[in-house]
Amino acid sequence: MKKSLVVVLSDPKLGEEALGRVFNALAFAYDQKERKNDVKIVFQGTGTRWVSELSQPKHVLHGLYEAVLDKVEGACGGCADVFGATESLKQTNTPLLRDLKIPGTTGLTSLVSYIDEGYVVTTF
Repeated sequence: MKKSLVVVLSDPKLGEEALGRVFNALAFAYDQKERKNDVKIVFQGTGTRWVSELSQPKHVLHGLYEAVLDKVEGACGGCADVFGATESLKQTNTPLLRDLKIPGTTGLTSLVSYIDEGYVVTTF
């Protein structure tokens, strides 16, 4: 079985280009899910801001987000802290991933651990 980790890095504050990236990330995850492949989605960096946007029913990508919500592993906790997304992630019950203990942070997502588990990492 193929294993993919989709990492969303784009910043929703940057307009259409960022929207295109998250659209393609979710579509890629949806395609993997439909093919019954093992796929997980992680929001990283400024991408942690996307969850509150995509969770809004009026957002253009809300339906697609809902279709792959079961594949969302979580969002980088340390990134969310830095980029002001922690509270909105808590409100959406999105897990905060803090398994990589880096000095000066509250912990980040260890992408290397996914690679060690056989996941191919694709960033958007």
